[in-house]
Order: sequence, then structure tokens, then C-alpha cells
Amino acid sequence: MFDLSIFSQFSNNNILVVGDVMLDRYWTGDSQRISPEAPVPVVKISELDDKVGGAANVARNIAHLDGKVTLMGIIGQDENGERLTQLLEEEQVSAKLLTQSHQPTITKLRVISRQQQVVRLDFEEAFAEEHAQALVEQFKAELQHHQFVVFSDYNKGSLRFIGEMIKIARGAGKTVLVDPKSKDLSDYAGASVITPNKTEFVAAGGLVHSEEAIVESAQQIMTNCNIESILLTRSEQGMSAITKSEKVDMPAQVLEVSDVTGAGDTVIATLAMMMASGLELADAAKVANLAAGIVVAKLGAATVSPEELYRVVNKHLFASKQRHYQTPFEDVLQHIRFARQSGEKIVFTNGCFDILHAGHVHYLEQAKALGDRLVVGLNNDASITRLKGEGRPVNPLEQRATVISGLASVDWVIPFGEINGNEFDDTPYELIKLIAPDVLVKGGDYTPETIVGADIVQLNGGDVAVIEFVDGCSTTKIIEKIKR
Repeated sequence: MFDLSIFSQFSNNNILVVGDVMLDRYWTGDSQRISPEAPVPVVKISELDDKVGGAANVARNIAHLDGKVTLMGIIGQDENGERLTQLLEEEQVSAKLLTQSHQPTITKLRVISRQQQVVRLDFEEAFAEEHAQALVEQFKAELQHHQFVVFSDYNKGSLRFIGEMIKIARGAGKTVLVDPKSKDLSDYAGASVITPNKTEFVAAGGLVHSEEAIVESAQQIMTNCNIESILLTRSEQGMSAITKSEKVDMPAQVLEVSDVTGAGDTVIATLAMMMASGLELADAAKVANLAAGIVVAKLGAATVSPEELYRVVNKHLFASKQRHYQTPFEDVLQHIRFARQSGEKIVFTNGCFDILHAGHVHYLEQAKALGDRLVVGLNNDASITRLKGEGRPVNPLEQRATVISGLASVDWVIPFGEINGNEFDDTPYELIKLIAPDVLVKGGDYTPETIVGADIVQLNGGDVAVIEFVDGCSTTKIIEKIKR
């Protein structure tokens, strides 16, 4: 799929979000009677909660992924605008909002009782053309500081001149992503990627009665509207990344949906972050799909942390049998560090594993059970010859590593036996120093103090474990039996 080391680059991403910003207010309380004034419930408010919404929630999602983000939009000169600005500061979003006194800050007030929304009150007026034009001028000044631009359109008037803004951004060599609202997708001409949901896609002329129809109508829209690609979000059917040459489908990744609120904001925020980290659309969309699966399992307009996203991506990679033996050594170490940062316990063991047998499989399963990730140090061919004599190994390193890495219990396989190309070390001591595992495992009749590397692990606060081998299982006996 891609190199997990991109997660270390998130803090380097500097993304500009422009669009309709709003304040989401939640008033929650109990309701035990009907009003004598009208047939409506009386809600006794006990809890007030404010959250950023619209384009502001896209920016919030980027900030929670450790990206640097600047937000541009229009607010009113009122208490709700001040509250929105305060929340953005708390979310570590650089807010460069245009404040005007003619229209109020877009605010949605929800009254909730017994886990049910009783009523929603919307405070909004379409922003004047002069203010939308003023936002364009501010956009021109800010654009130079960002390589990626996300437009979040809720059709509230902030992006009245979005066509002009996209043209300016693309002319400056920027990548432009749009979460659209207009039925006329030509409003977003020049965009690199747009992310309509199925309803928006159909409203714009897209056809969804078959997969072929989706591709053909999407490609026709792209041609007619001068849009490079479409990421179509399809609810329970997942997502489809469509370009003028291909369609890549991604199944939905959540088993139980709790709340879809803000899922579209998470998708475009994650997509922008992954593309800014260097991924192509298809791979970036796969990660955005996984992020959506995380947030819809949560209540409210939730976000995803880098640690959550790393864990689910890592799990997805291993479920897809994409093993790490072929990955460059420095990248493997980076992957192991990410796993540890995500709270996973790293287990290390080593051996020749020349002819894999039932004893090996049982041993590795027991080792894996002591933690979350198992790293296997594998003696290279020259090391085995020095240790076992001529004629060994029976199977060369490449084949041994392929077989070992195919086991469900094994996460990484790293060969050892050479230091700087000329010196030899048939122990994994230097490898253990680099990996610093939480648990060091050895099989047989060792005692912890006689195991190579035990001093390093114990000094770091880790554990050393000895696992008994399965009686009657050994590579040497297998070779002797074959010779007979």
C-alpha cells in the first residue's frame, strides 16, 4: 500500500482550509412533561456544549492529525463569532476569519433530551457579495504559504467566488480539494479532487444504477467540468476513487455505525493530509476510508488521532499480507517505533529457522502472545554456516524469510550476522540494541542471565522470557531422517 513512515511527516504538512465556518451548539437536558402552552416537551437544560462546524471542523480534523492548518471564512461581529474563534484557538487552528457586522455567524443550536434531538434552531443569512469578494482578496495574500488547499462548501455564501479562487490556486501550482455542495459541479472547474457523496453526485447528473454507469458518468462529469478526479463517498458501499483512466473501490470499514456527523469532514481532511504527505489519490483515499470507519463508530462530530489512524492502517496492511521483510532496514525500525508509540508491546526473538517445523510455529505463537508485535531476527546464510557447519543452511535466507514472514504470529523479519560488511557477529546483540524490545524471548534451557541482549532489555525496563521447545521437533533430526 505505502510506507508507514509517512506518519512521521504529518507535522510538516501546512494546509489551507477555506469555506463556510459555523458554530454547533448543543443544549442537553431531561424532559419529563409537556408544556401547558403548546404540545411540546419542556426540556430542563443541564449541559451546554459548543463545537466548531462546517469548514472549521475540516480544519479541526487536520489539526488533530498533527497537521498545520490555516482556516479562512466569514463570521459575524457577535458573541457566537467570538466563541467560534475561541474554540479554534483551543483546537490549535490558525484562524484568519473575515469579521463583518451585517450577517450573523452561522450557528446551529440543537436541543437534545434522552439521546434524541428535540429541535434544531439555525441562525444564518447568506453572506453579502462584498464580503465574499473580500475573502478572495485575503485568500490571495494567504495562498503563498500553503501547497494544498481544501474548500469546504456548505452553500452559505462564503465561497460565492470559488471558481476564481480555484483558478488562482491552480495557477500558483497548488493542489485543490473540494467538498462540494453545488449541483453544478462546473462551479469547481480546475479542482484536483472533489469529494461528493452519492446524493450530491446524483444531483449533479451522476448515475449509480451500476458500477459501469458510475465510472462513465463520473468521467463525463470530469471532462465537462474540468475536474481531475472524484472521490465518491457511498455510505455503506464505501468509497470509489475515480480518475479519467481508472476506478478504485474501497469497502466500508465499520461494523457498527454510531454517528455519521462530520464523517465527510474527516474524509477530506485525511485525504488532504495523506496527499500532502506524498501519497497518490488511490492510496490516500484508502486511508481516508479507514479514517471514516473510525469516526462513524464514535458519537458526535468526532476526529481521528495519528495514533488511531496508524493502528488501523497497520492492521489493514498486515491483514492484506503485506509483510515487512522486503522493507529497507531503517524503515523497519521506523515502523517498530510507530508501533511502540501507539502503545504496542514489541517482542523480539531470533534463530536460524532453517527448516520450519511444528516446534518453530508453536514457539513463535507463544512468543507473540507475550506482546502485540513480534520481531524475528534471522541468522543470514554465512552466520548459519559458521554455527552449523558446511551444508547448512538447507534453505537460503530469502526462502527462510519468506516462510517465516508468512506466519500470522510474525510481524517483522530482520536478518543479522554482519557488522559493517567485514566484521561478523553471530549473535543478535547489535540488533537488540537498535530495536530495544519490551520483551526478549529465547527457547530451550537458557536462563535469563545467559541470553544475549538480556542486559539491554532489562536495563530499559523490559522483560526476558524463556519458552520450552516442543519435544521431538528439531531441524537436525529432520535432516538426519531425510538422509536415512
